[in-house]
Amino acid sequence: MTLSTPVDIPPDPGPLELVRTGLARIGAMCLVELQKLRHDRSELLTRAVQPTLWLLVFGQVFTRIHAIPTGNTPYLDFLAPGILAQSALFIAIFYGIQIIWERDAGVLAKLMVTPTPRIALVTAKAFASGVRAVAQAVGVMIIAALLGVHLSLAPQRLLGMIVVLVLGSAFFCCLSITIAGLVLSRERLMGIGQAITMPLFFASNALYPVQLMPGWLQVINHINPLSYEVEALRGLLVGAPARLALDFGVLVLAAAVMISIAAALLPRLTRG
Repeated sequence: MTLSTPVDIPPDPGPLELVRTGLARIGAMCLVELQKLRHDRSELLTRAVQPTLWLLVFGQVFTRIHAIPTGNTPYLDFLAPGILAQSALFIAIFYGIQIIWERDAGVLAKLMVTPTPRIALVTAKAFASGVRAVAQAVGVMIIAALLGVHLSLAPQRLLGMIVVLVLGSAFFCCLSITIAGLVLSRERLMGIGQAITMPLFFASNALYPVQLMPGWLQVINHINPLSYEVEALRGLLVGAPARLALDFGVLVLAAAVMISIAAALLPRLTRG
């Protein structure tokens, strides 16, 4: 009669260990995305052209004709935070294309069979889009300062700006990944992305105060995350009235919900 050797079964990791492991994997994926950004510096320069034109042309013209009342805030000061948010939106809304490219190259399938949680993969993409938005925001702020926009450079306000841009970019990046998980095609994603970017922009308070909008547009503005991003940036950078607690709360909740939805749809994109 032989005696079987007892096998040591490792204890189940506690909740704190699971959280620590999850955060470590999210951090590792974020570092991978940062490595990719080192090769895309020219793209940041080309994407800075459009926000620059908005400030140089639209902002300068409407400042001269005083067509949009903004109270005691000069129109160019009023506009600059909106253009910062717009540039972040335009970067993030097409991030789903990168996911589709990774699927076609077989990279996504390989990542999905690793122990890395899906939410870590999506969070890393969201973080990378936020880093791109912050990098581009620096260029836009320099141009705005050269045009005479009075921006607050207090460290706590700049830190708040970074957090706002990262949260806003995370939401729209994950919205793009969600759309990619539904349509499964680069062409369809590009068409939908182009169809929703400008309505999101014009249905926000980026170009004009909410009080000037018709009633139906004000309703859309109140459910548009871009509006809360613009309001927070305006309050932080130019000292305009803002409900910062509400703005940050909405952005955190919107980003968390959209990250969860995008992570849930990631396996469908892999099968597609």
